[in-house]
Amino acid sequence: MAISIVVPQLGESVAEGTVSRWLKNAGDRVRKEEPLVEIQTDKINVEIPSPADGVLSEILIKEGTTVLVGTEIARLSGGEEAAAPAKPAAAVASASA
Repeated sequence: MAISIVVPQLGESVAEGTVSRWLKNAGDRVRKEEPLVEIQTDKINVEIPSPADGVLSEILIKEGTTVLVGTEIARLSGGEEAAAPAKPAAAVASASA
């Protein structure tokens, strides 16, 4: 199951930010707390970290796009979940061989 990566609260009175730079590409393996993207506001730049170990499966928002707090900007496939389907498939292949 994919994990949604959303724009967190960026400050007390900040409602939006601009995706300034993706630090990872779709398909990259990432570790929990590893920075994924930089979000820029009028006052600060914030790096959004990965919420878990896994693979950055999809980037939904392009660089230069302004987004509201709470907007889903990417999806992460969990490391365990991505590897799990391969095991039953291998068992089925062995059984039919």
